[in-house]
Amino acid sequence: MTVARTICLGFLAVIAVGTILLMMPFSTSNGTWNDLIVALFTSTSAVCVTGLSVVDIGTYFSFWGQLLILVLMQIGGLGYMTATTFLLLLLGRKFNLRDKVALQQALDNRGIHGGAQLVRSIIATTLIFEITGVFLILPVFVPDYGFYQGLWLSIFHSVSAWTNGSFSLLKDSFIHYQSSVLLNLVISGLIIFGGIGYEVILEFYLWVGDRKNKKPGRFLFSLNFKVATSTALMLLMIGTIAFVLAEYKNHATFGSLSFGNKLMAAFFLSVSTRTSGFNTIDIGKMNQASLFIAIALMFIGGSPGSMAGGIKTTTLRVLTSCTKTILQGKEQVLMYRRQIPISLILKAVGVAVGSLGAVMLATILIALTDLELSFLQILFEVVSAFATVGLSTGITAILSAPAKLILVFTMYIGRVGVLLFISALTGDSSPSSIEYPEDNLLVG
Repeated sequence: MTVARTICLGFLAVIAVGTILLMMPFSTSNGTWNDLIVALFTSTSAVCVTGLSVVDIGTYFSFWGQLLILVLMQIGGLGYMTATTFLLLLLGRKFNLRDKVALQQALDNRGIHGGAQLVRSIIATTLIFEITGVFLILPVFVPDYGFYQGLWLSIFHSVSAWTNGSFSLLKDSFIHYQSSVLLNLVISGLIIFGGIGYEVILEFYLWVGDRKNKKPGRFLFSLNFKVATSTALMLLMIGTIAFVLAEYKNHATFGSLSFGNKLMAAFFLSVSTRTSGFNTIDIGKMNQASLFIAIALMFIGGSPGSMAGGIKTTTLRVLTSCTKTILQGKEQVLMYRRQIPISLILKAVGVAVGSLGAVMLATILIALTDLELSFLQILFEVVSAFATVGLSTGITAILSAPAKLILVFTMYIGRVGVLLFISALTGDSSPSSIEYPEDNLLVG
């Protein structure tokens, strides 16, 4: 039982428990036993913080079913090891070395020291952002749904946005609130911070503390902070501009909106495609260029150590920096005057190649099971599932049972990570002191 297998089996255990509970009559609004595939798909989507759904969860599930989905999203967003570690801390159990290594791999942390303190900081950060989000969007829902239902909608959507879970109790997601500046900004903020990574947030907090206390000396941001924040800002701007240009005259999406609302809708879509699957327009009515832009942004995803999926922003920057290095005829890969180690480059290549392979395989299999669907629709759905985004062109509910099971497996692989899943299958590799001679071959 390696650390990788512990994490992978932990997620499977949570999914299995969620599936059983969602099948119970108390979870459905009509009080009958739930369909197995619906329960399995919903549980996997919640634990993997994806948001794809084969039913309208706002009407299909009872309050207890919706509450269970919220809990599964919270566990999935925190991660199995983080949630388990927090429970152990509450019970007063001390960390052993195996717990520290497992937490380090789950959070993609650089060291194993301070694991308990890091978990406490993660839980505190989560509560602060989610509670703040609830109070900020209360004025949006209470006038339309009353206090109690408005409060429940605020709690559910705040947790769903922060964890990048993407589930919405509203049938059309946020299309009805397309022009609500408050809702768009609050949900976008929760999604962005939820997808930027805990280390980035904590580092920013330390910087603010140093500035407030006027400590002498310059605060040095880590390379991870610089790469994650700069790449996220760049992708947000590129996505916003690209969606405005691609959908500007499409009357089914942006065409009938004012210029200000077009910018807001494009910004929200740029935020949502990379980490969370909320939408303020009908995704199924977007043109093909916009769908392909969305696929690219979804595949990149958010930052490591966050709620988001995808290959991650840092992987993209490492690969682009490698390309830049080759074009300049250099041999050292540099970012912000720091040399990137070869082990990190190999990991980035492995993540990219493994992710492409998983997406290609799932796309081919669904194309074989559902012949009536177009290639772009299938690819969009698969990338959305793998990157745990949750956006859909509207085909999720009409997929065949085999295709739904393929998406379930795709969501699971995307949440635990390709490399971690392969490591769980193959086991820990044995160290070797053998060095082989170098050779050359033609590339490109």
